[in-house]
Amino acid sequence: QVRLVESGGRLAQAGGSLRLSCVASSLAFSTYATGWFRQAPGKEREFVAAIKWGGAITSYSDSVKGRFTVSRDNAKSTVFLQMSSLKPEDTAVYYCAAALSWAPAVSRSYNYWGVGTQVTVSS
Repeated sequence: QVRLVESGGRLAQAGGSLRLSCVASSLAFSTYATGWFRQAPGKEREFVAAIKWGGAITSYSDSVKGRFTVSRDNAKSTVFLQMSSLKPEDTAVYYCAAALSWAPAVSRSYNYWGVGTQVTVSS
């Protein structure tokens, strides 16, 4: 059974940094693109960042571009989201997802999803 397990979410101060991790199991990880989405209370889930299977191509939402960096370690079946210059509006549950196709901002293109990790940014 495919599993994606996120970790690293916690309470952080505005202006601070966090690194989220997502470990995949029972998945041919290097053949999947991986993405990060987030959902704040009362809001729709939104795209944050994604990285293609080889790691050379990435995509970011305008709201995080320049502040967040997505990376991956295929040998460890892990994708990371380095978050810097955090803002209170970054508060959300962050989900990682895996997709065989490359349509980074399209949530329905993702085949598998994790259960999420909570990030809370205080001002």
